Amino acid sequence: MAKRVAVIGAGVSGLSSIKCCLDEDLEPTCFERSNDIGGLWKFTESSKDGMTRVYRSLVTNVCKEMSCYSDFPFREDYPNFMNQEKFWNYLQEFAEHFDLLKYIRFKTTVCSVTKRPDFSKTGQWDVVTETEGKQDSAVFDAVMVCTGHFLNPRLPLESFPGIHKFKGQTLHSQEYKIPEGFQGKRVLVIGLGNTGGDVAVELSRTAAQVFLSTRTGTWVVSRYSEGGYPSSMMVIRRCHNLIAQVLPSCFLNWIGERRMNKRFNHENYGLSITKGKKSKFIVNDELPTCILCGTVTMKTSVKEFTETSAIFEDGTVEENIDSVIFTTGYTFSFPFLEEPLKSLCMKKLFLYKRVFPSSLERATLAIIGLIGLKGSILASTELQARWATRVFKGLCKIPPSQKLMAEATEKEQLIKRGVIADTSEDKLDYISYMDDLAACIGTKPNIPLLFLKDPRLAWEVFFGPCTSYQYRLMGPGKWDGARNAILTQWDRALKPLKTRIVPDSSKPSCMLHCLTAWGAPVLLVSFLLIYKSPFLKLVRDRLQDRIPPYLASIWQR
Repeated sequence: MAKRVAVIGAGVSGLSSIKCCLDEDLEPTCFERSNDIGGLWKFTESSKDGMTRVYRSLVTNVCKEMSCYSDFPFREDYPNFMNQEKFWNYLQEFAEHFDLLKYIRFKTTVCSVTKRPDFSKTGQWDVVTETEGKQDSAVFDAVMVCTGHFLNPRLPLESFPGIHKFKGQTLHSQEYKIPEGFQGKRVLVIGLGNTGGDVAVELSRTAAQVFLSTRTGTWVVSRYSEGGYPSSMMVIRRCHNLIAQVLPSCFLNWIGERRMNKRFNHENYGLSITKGKKSKFIVNDELPTCILCGTVTMKTSVKEFTETSAIFEDGTVEENIDSVIFTTGYTFSFPFLEEPLKSLCMKKLFLYKRVFPSSLERATLAIIGLIGLKGSILASTELQARWATRVFKGLCKIPPSQKLMAEATEKEQLIKRGVIADTSEDKLDYISYMDDLAACIGTKPNIPLLFLKDPRLAWEVFFGPCTSYQYRLMGPGKWDGARNAILTQWDRALKPLKTRIVPDSSKPSCMLHCLTAWGAPVLLVSFLLIYKSPFLKLVRDRLQDRIPPYLASIWQR
């Protein structure tokens, strides 16, 4: 008899969880409180239902080849970065292709998820749901929580003295949908994440003036890199990951700082990171231009509000503010879980590999998608789901709960005593995390073996973009189309760009041809030699000594 699995939420991670259950011959039932799939990617005109949705103008930050399901590439005519409508269409195509919709119960809210009395033996859960006022209860062998971390708007009004006497409009970015209604107004946007940058840029086209307030500053990166290629395809590569393991992180970040300031000087634009604050990045192609043109004005953090103005920490005052938009993020919660499990799941430190609560004696509840990553969230949640379903079936093992709790508790104490830093909220390295999960499943690419068996494929896997197809080359869930998907990924990336073909008779020079043919192998051999060299430690120490101390402290990862 197939194990029954409850999947809570039919967004990006919920859809992949349903499919992974089917791949492992499990029996999924998905509960979705709205009337459609897609989660926050399903645009609605208002947020009256309390659900977080994207604003109409949203464009993806990670290109299509880096953010697709591992056995379902985007169509080649889809743009590399797409608006919410096209991305939602992709989710619909995925659901229809794998026939997932019949497993989803729409307009159904999960009221409670509680352990059964014999949980220590069976690992089963009682799940109570409500559909149109009628409650139902069912027993499930496992539960996959796919509600994400954009649930409740974080609105820290207590941090802004005078906000309650401010007479203008105040709203959280969850309520923002379109720029209409802000024409001719003076708008203050508080918070400089991806949403804050997007909202400020869009409003700058209609508002009289936009002010963008930030406490920390940020690095602004573009969607395209040198040559116009999608930046994520150029940056997230295994060869770069190897370099990052060999060279000191402060040195690499110093190089990165110089490269980003080469595009434009962040200090001149009021965007540089405040001293002592953690480095962060946003993806925005237009913000620097808006600042240059004066349609967006950068400001420090807000000290207090009056009835019509905002006073900033640097003493400056902006009068006649009409609207304040808080892009201050979200908090996540699990209202359907019982205590103490609910509180424990709120601490990422107590989630084994960001998926399994450490306290459960039976690993039959998985948190999917509660993760910050320097790469595609979609690809990572799919791999989380692949691993979780195999744990449910007993095909993958995790350490005993006593050991996991002891390790997490010890780490928590060290953090409280200041011995180590709390990195649980930091974004994880994409390739390292994906490889970690893949190793648990048995799907991590074996690079040396690939170079022996299939040099052309190995070349693309190691030197090319680390796309999700790589985790379908071998092991459980192997996909016969993975090799071809990797070898044709650049064709799909360039196809939507080449809508006007210009004949070009230019030929690459002999030197360029030689560099193309031999550059990568020589580079690989060089790095392998360096990696094994007895002089490696000496080189690292000397490089570390040459980096200015203030840079080393700011940029240390």
